[in-house]
Amino acid sequence: MLFRASAAAVAAEILAGSLFLRMTEQFAHVHGHTPGTSEVRSWEASIPVLVNALNDAGLGQVEVLLEYGLPLNSKRADAVLAGTHPTTGEPSYVVVELKQWSGADPDDDDPSLCRVDAYARPVLNPILQVRGCCDYLVSFNGALAEHPARLSGVAFLHNATEFGISGLYEAEEDAYGQLFSGERRGELMSFLRRRLAPAPGGDAADALLQGKVGPSKQLMALAAEEVREREQFVLLDEQQVAYRLVMNAVRRAKRSDHKEVVIVTGGPGTGKSVIALSLLGDLYRKGVPALHATGSQSFTKTMRKVAGARRREVQDLFKYFNSFVSAERNGVDVLICDEAHRIRETSANRYTKAALRSSRRQVEELIDAARVPVFLLDEHQVVRPGEMGTVAEIKAAAADKGLACRVVPLDSQFRCGGSDAYVRWVVRLLGLEPGGALPWDPDGRMELLVADTPEEMERFLAARREREYSARISAGYCWPWTKEIPVGQTLPTDVVIGQWARPWNVFGDRAVAGAPPAALWATDPAGFGQIGCVYTAQGFEYDWSGVIIGPDLVWRGDRWVTDRTASKDPVFKKSTPDGDVDRLIRNTYKVLLTRGMVGTVMYSSDAETRDKLRQLVTGVHPAVSAVRRGEGPATAVVSAEPRRAGPGRAE
Repeated sequence: MLFRASAAAVAAEILAGSLFLRMTEQFAHVHGHTPGTSEVRSWEASIPVLVNALNDAGLGQVEVLLEYGLPLNSKRADAVLAGTHPTTGEPSYVVVELKQWSGADPDDDDPSLCRVDAYARPVLNPILQVRGCCDYLVSFNGALAEHPARLSGVAFLHNATEFGISGLYEAEEDAYGQLFSGERRGELMSFLRRRLAPAPGGDAADALLQGKVGPSKQLMALAAEEVREREQFVLLDEQQVAYRLVMNAVRRAKRSDHKEVVIVTGGPGTGKSVIALSLLGDLYRKGVPALHATGSQSFTKTMRKVAGARRREVQDLFKYFNSFVSAERNGVDVLICDEAHRIRETSANRYTKAALRSSRRQVEELIDAARVPVFLLDEHQVVRPGEMGTVAEIKAAAADKGLACRVVPLDSQFRCGGSDAYVRWVVRLLGLEPGGALPWDPDGRMELLVADTPEEMERFLAARREREYSARISAGYCWPWTKEIPVGQTLPTDVVIGQWARPWNVFGDRAVAGAPPAALWATDPAGFGQIGCVYTAQGFEYDWSGVIIGPDLVWRGDRWVTDRTASKDPVFKKSTPDGDVDRLIRNTYKVLLTRGMVGTVMYSSDAETRDKLRQLVTGVHPAVSAVRRGEGPATAVVSAEPRRAGPGRAE
């Protein structure tokens, strides 16, 4: 949230010329960068219109929460109005989506999407946009979960006439999704009076802001219901657009001999896999032939185990990228390629039968396999030589075949507590974007800590687990890995730092002495106690993430230095250029540092690097202080934060 005050006080700030300066300063604090000029202009154009309507309606005491951040998500509602209901006297809330559009037309294929002159791509109908925001709040804010009727939503297109947006009403309105043009300003004011009394709304706003944030509906825990039974995830804005573009492409393919490619791009935690599972679940329930494929053995095996735990036909929905070497052309209607940044040059490897070896590119095989191939990817998660899934590669392959290709970018952050600032901090820290490392400025969404020793990190995370949080420790691939374990023996402690030693996660498909197989390290509670690597962590999430930065990436003077000789990763050959190794090592740590949903604890095995991390990350969590004083984990946790429990957790 960027600003909170009564409608009358907001109007006074606008009159004094201070509101938008204060919002800009708060935005920079929360997100780690200044807002774009177009965003500031939208505030200046829209917020006064809403505030004037409230004051003219006699609702000057209603509390206005501007740019309200959705829980566990970087998405923001333009405004949330908080007050009391004029009839019941209970708290009452109205989510407001503000648009400057002068007109909009429904998309030819789908009334849930619309076309606006200012945008090259179709966007979500604002009725559905505000409804999705309301649904999300009810799912994740405890103040509303038991009282969904206290919430309503409106989209106010204050520059539009009824004629200019008449087609948008094809999307059905309800309590969570009402649409008003500027021409219907008086009706909007009447609606607000029916939902909000002319009384102070501070207490209602406090209740909303203090509402318990529900636990994240983690991907693995809900996959079975998602695929087999019903829709589980709330898709917001551009996620819905991506979802609907795919479903519309499927519909067009059914109507005629039509084929097109859809690419969905986004950073870690933007919801790519949620979209993939939502698509798969919907298509599967409708009987549309569809498959899910990845280049990740861990992700595919976990999907098979969790989503297809009791039904083999569900397990068979999850494939690998190299499963389509001899696939029939357009053999399925939809192929959902998740983690598509892991696409390789060809599907052939040393295990490929000679009869199946081909020089055909893997991206071509995937495009040929379905009428609607869908690629979900993050170009900055390439961590192995030979991975080449990029937007440019896929678009070029589609163009070579004369196919239309649609690209949908995702911006909202769901992992890392919904903290855009944290993800940007990590990217700047690792030098993946220019500007240099910055001190961490806590934003209240993501906790970031630096441990002095691996023992301290492990004790802290063990204490988190006692409070029913999931936790894992991962590391750069800087220690040898014993992969052949004789039957009956325990895992050797390969990761050694001083007197502290722990095993890598299991290498292979069988459990070893109570440790889960590699594919399940991130989701099986027994994975805590082994050290994961990027190949078992990528694509997954857990509440607390411990990350050991090894000697392959150290801070020297004023910059990072990569040492390829410190890496034990066998994928780095002598022929791999130094520049590629540097980029892949930095990408590896970006992946590891963005697995946590609630917090991250960093430790470097290098003293100078630890000093640099301490300079950047100031302040000490109370539980860490207790651990350093020698108090037990339980003591460290009791007063640190409340116990969190609920459905949908990996552990």
